[in-house]
Amino acid sequence: MATTVVNTHEAKSRLSELIRQAHEGREVIVARNGQPVAKIIAWPPPRPERRPGAWAGRVRYHSDIVGSDEDVVAMFSESASGGVD
Repeated sequence: MATTVVNTHEAKSRLSELIRQAHEGREVIVARNGQPVAKIIAWPPPRPERRPGAWAGRVRYHSDIVGSDEDVVAMFSESASGGVD
């Protein structure tokens, strides 16, 4: 990607041209005293509209994805009864 670097005074004078360059995909950097301070970028295209339930019926899962672990159940039972410090 080509890059154009202009100072702030030049950016004021050539704003329309710089916007056109950004719209064409070129990177446009505005600098003050040789230091980059801003970037002119093209406005992104609108995102497609999201539809709730678009994946309904396409994804399958089991009701119990991770089975019970006997050690974990024992730790919960022990902590509930006050046996763990």
